[in-house]
Amino acid sequence: MKSTLAPGIRFTTSFSRDSWYRGFILFLTFLFYTAYHLSRKPISIVKSELHRNCSTVIRPADFNITDNATWCDWAPFDQDNYKTLFGVLDNSFLVAYAIGMFFSGMFGERLPLRYYLSFGMLGSGLFTCLFGLGFYWNIHSLGYYAFIQVMNGLMQTTGWPAVVACVGNWFGKGKRGFIMGVWNSHTSVGNILGSLIAGAFVSSAWGMSFIVPGLIIASTGILCFFFLVESQFPFIIDTYTHKVLMVFLCLTQGVVEFSLCLLFAKLVSYTFLYWLPLYISNVAHFEAKQAGDMSTLFDVGGIVGGIAAGLVSDYTGGRATTCCVMLIAAAPMLFLYNSIGQRNIGTTVGMLLLCGGLVNGPYALITTAVSADLGTHESLRGNSRALSTVTAIIDGTGSIGAAVGPLLAGVISPTGWNNVFYMLISADVLACLFLSRLVFKEAQGWCGRGPRARG
Repeated sequence: MKSTLAPGIRFTTSFSRDSWYRGFILFLTFLFYTAYHLSRKPISIVKSELHRNCSTVIRPADFNITDNATWCDWAPFDQDNYKTLFGVLDNSFLVAYAIGMFFSGMFGERLPLRYYLSFGMLGSGLFTCLFGLGFYWNIHSLGYYAFIQVMNGLMQTTGWPAVVACVGNWFGKGKRGFIMGVWNSHTSVGNILGSLIAGAFVSSAWGMSFIVPGLIIASTGILCFFFLVESQFPFIIDTYTHKVLMVFLCLTQGVVEFSLCLLFAKLVSYTFLYWLPLYISNVAHFEAKQAGDMSTLFDVGGIVGGIAAGLVSDYTGGRATTCCVMLIAAAPMLFLYNSIGQRNIGTTVGMLLLCGGLVNGPYALITTAVSADLGTHESLRGNSRALSTVTAIIDGTGSIGAAVGPLLAGVISPTGWNNVFYMLISADVLACLFLSRLVFKEAQGWCGRGPRARG
């Protein structure tokens, strides 16, 4: 009797070697950037522990101190201007990240991406752990924590241009929006895992909320060093031609518009990333862990939004239009969330999921499929160096918004959370306006008056 292969073996051998490599690279880069976001999330969870409402906390019997108002807070965040101090920490990271991103693309062009990513993840792991060690070393210096945030911000810039370049090198344009929409869920998965891990330790020993994520990203750096294959083919292009093509893309293909749109879209997304747990804690009166867990719903919505944006833009060929429609819809949803989002648990869950999808969908599409499309434009002749540079330009500009948003939230929030949401809604509207030329161009293509390109 003739023997047949088991169904599982037949299935696995039906894929070519190239398909296995593509799948493996997609999985690795997903894991890497999950770790990047996982390690930058703890600060938003720990904020509500560093400054608490001490009147609701049971004081230990052997704790001998006369200050009833701030006895449970962690200095220097026990002061009335604690929101401003939190803003300093956020911006120490985000400004360093924004500035470093413009240089990161140049380093990514000249260094092997495997070494570059490994170095960045190990460095980020080190500084994330050092922030948490401040708890065990009893450090109360704002300068220490701000310096750690600056260094971590610089280390984190190694991630995005490198992983997008790797994925762009392995995947063509056919269904790039969908593939990268699914792949880009690593951002939300990292935020969710970072929130859950940080939340598990925040009430007992907040230092571990940083140390555990730090060890995780350092471990993925080691994994990267041993297993990453960064491109399918080698690419060579002279420096002069490379610069000319960058100018061409910026002026004619929408790099400037998408970069400025991302600036405001990322302003909204990162304000939620850094301030949503504190907002939920203040408005809904949840404990730090509960607020952190609830905030993950925004990222769950972001996963669905990113995938939906990729699917729609693949089908229609309208990357800019897809982003614009979602941003227009996000503005009234943000207003409604602030107005009625805390009435009951069902409303809170629904509004967080909806706002997360509409806010993070355009952000995900621009930083993945749009960046890859522009970085692999036919005029570049498949140059991987250009892909790294375009990604760094777009995300670097967006990171300026990521730095400004949390800073503005820290300045505005003492005047009331309503004003913070008015600022976020205004940013959404501005993000739409910057895409108007590209939306008009895509509409002309659909009407038969211009070229239409899918994917």
